[in-house]
Amino acid sequence: MRRTPTRRAFLAAAGVGASGLAGCLGTGGATSTGTTTGTAIPGESTLLLNWKPNGLHVPYFAAKANGFYEEEGLTLGTIQTGEGSTFSAKQAGLGNVEFAVTSSDQVLNVNSRDLSPQSVGVVMQKSPMVVFSTRDTFGGELTSADQLAGKTVGTGPGMVRTLTTLLLDEAGVREDVELVDTGYDTVQQLLSGEIDAAGGVFGDAISAEAQGYTVDSISVGDTVPSYGHVLAADQSWTSENGEAVRAFLRGTARGAAWAQQRPGEATDLLVEANGVLEESRDQQQQKWETLATEFMTGDAVAEHGWGWSRSEPWQVTHDALANADALGGEVDPSTVWTNEYLDTDDEYVGSYTDMV
Repeated sequence: MRRTPTRRAFLAAAGVGASGLAGCLGTGGATSTGTTTGTAIPGESTLLLNWKPNGLHVPYFAAKANGFYEEEGLTLGTIQTGEGSTFSAKQAGLGNVEFAVTSSDQVLNVNSRDLSPQSVGVVMQKSPMVVFSTRDTFGGELTSADQLAGKTVGTGPGMVRTLTTLLLDEAGVREDVELVDTGYDTVQQLLSGEIDAAGGVFGDAISAEAQGYTVDSISVGDTVPSYGHVLAADQSWTSENGEAVRAFLRGTARGAAWAQQRPGEATDLLVEANGVLEESRDQQQQKWETLATEFMTGDAVAEHGWGWSRSEPWQVTHDALANADALGGEVDPSTVWTNEYLDTDDEYVGSYTDMV
């Protein structure tokens, strides 16, 4: 893998040695220079998740277990546990993994710091961020953001706080809400009544519901155009390995369609590959079904196909990060994503809405 002084500086600033990252993660070393569908692509690829495997990662495990990647000619060697979207975006940009699950805000963030992870497909067509509460804590049903006036809303750091702030701004109640930092203990502070409502991801709301509470959620993405999970790879690598990228996206789209049609079977495949999830199996299935039905489809998918990017969510996210002084430098949001590798002639990509 080529490294420039800038990349070394990035690693040094992060406090991690380049050799340590490569040794920890490994690298598949796929070297495709172009094949046709079904023709074996040389080498073995690696997918790095954004976090520990859970219901949001069902499509990849379903595709791998069913041999969908291999049918497209791609050998996906391992699906590796991640350490957050920032980490996975960095590893994609450094070329330490071929593919990574990350988030749109971190693709922008890492590109502003002299690496080049590129989004090649959007998994969540709207942000997974929600503002939620329990009926007990809120004193009734939460149905709209303007009900938060006069309330205390807690969030963790980063994009969840930024998007929650944008939602409150759009509702015209930001000045009437006490927004507090709850770190990584947001759900428990909500359940204990320390805050009136919480900003988080929809999986947090599912976790609260699993503890016996009636939970109501407001989707941030319904008001603020923004993406959630995206699939990223190093931009220079994608330009040289386009067929491997196309094969990965076709296989993943097929895995998502298969899993949406068979959510129980698909969740079983996730659990079989990650035995620690056995105790929370029902929660994992609920996470997957929520992602599949509420976040993976939409107008762009219906019109163009699975994984499609539009410019507006990237611009909105960029502007929010820039206004929060959360970028490391200048970055043009139009350069960090592409639809080039989405084969819209493939039935699972171009006709995904019809398939599910």
